[in-house]
Amino acid sequence: MVVYCAGAIKGDTRFQNNLKEIIQFLSSQGHTPLSELNESFKTTVPLTERQIFKRDIKWLEKSKAVIAEISGASLGVGFEISYALYELKIPVLAVYYSEAERVSAMITGCDSKMLTVKEYSGKEKMIELVSAFLKRIQENN
Repeated sequence: MVVYCAGAIKGDTRFQNNLKEIIQFLSSQGHTPLSELNESFKTTVPLTERQIFKRDIKWLEKSKAVIAEISGASLGVGFEISYALYELKIPVLAVYYSEAERVSAMITGCDSKMLTVKEYSGKEKMIELVSAFLKRIQENN
């Protein structure tokens, strides 16, 4: 399954390694995680902001689901979640570390049936949440 993986790239990047763990897990399970942090998709030439926007929208449109690490503040991740939910109508899992200082109320307070927001306390729990989300999507398709 193609899964868009969202996380802070320029915002609060303290939890970026957690997103990288999700990407590695998805790859190990035979999924295609689309993310700037996925080494398979690294560009050798820097992209302009417009090119990044177009690439990410294209990736979102190819995806069957979105997994977002929302522990660190990021306007881009909020935009991507909103686009996935309300434009593409694809399921989104938003996970955050239990000790994160601030998690957006616009995400945690969202009542879309396509959005699942879960807290994790360590890598094992994070991967468990991702696995359960993917299993649920695969069962519904």
